[in-house]
Amino acid sequence: MAAGPDRAGRGSAAEDRALRELQAHGLGLVARNVRYRVGEIDLVMRERGVLVFVEVRLRSARGYGDAGDSVDAHKQRRLVRAASAFLAANPALATLPCRFDVVGVDGDDARAPLRWIRDAFRLD
Repeated sequence: MAAGPDRAGRGSAAEDRALRELQAHGLGLVARNVRYRVGEIDLVMRERGVLVFVEVRLRSARGYGDAGDSVDAHKQRRLVRAASAFLAANPALATLPCRFDVVGVDGDDARAPLRWIRDAFRLD
């Protein structure tokens, strides 16, 4: 089932919040909503000399765990494939060390807790 406009709007608002939070911590925006056939990257950021691929997850209800914990192995593989496609399309950035972060937003309102998980998973 496709996300309705209300869900899409909440997701965009969560990405906006995550972007502001990361920028407040000194990360710079490289790209946003990068889409490839193999997957999508919500935010590509740069922290000093590190390229950071960020997945933003919104959970309206906590019945299935928190937003940050919802990035399962399948989603991780899709993020890795999308990051590889991004690096192939941007060879000037391909030499930088990379990491995968997750920003979880648990709730719909502007005061909902935001949890930034640095280096959320590795390519093992």
